[in-house]
Amino acid sequence: MQIMREEKWYYVYILASQRNGTLYTGVTNDLVRRTWEHDQATVEGFTSEYNVKLLVYYETFGDITAAIAREKRVKRWHRAWKLELIEKANPTWKNLFDRETGHIAPLPGTLQQGVEESK
Repeated sequence: MQIMREEKWYYVYILASQRNGTLYTGVTNDLVRRTWEHDQATVEGFTSEYNVKLLVYYETFGDITAAIAREKRVKRWHRAWKLELIEKANPTWKNLFDRETGHIAPLPGTLQQGVEESK
């Protein structure tokens, strides 16, 4: 008998206060919930202090170790490299989080699928 395991996804994401503004890089297993928390400033800290709420970039991983390694790498990058990453995938700096529907849109410059509202 083979046991079916539910696929688990992990996300490295970048938030911005505005186009070319303050940036924040994080990792989560629930992008919708975490983006909503940043958007609503439910947790005190850097993003609420600097009004960093716009989801402008994300990557999807099937392995938490790979996601954490990528987050650490991106956090060490020069700011210019992060801006270039965002500009390539989301040239208009569109907020990918729709607070009305709880949906995460795909990045405009990629073939990624969007992320549905948490259950």
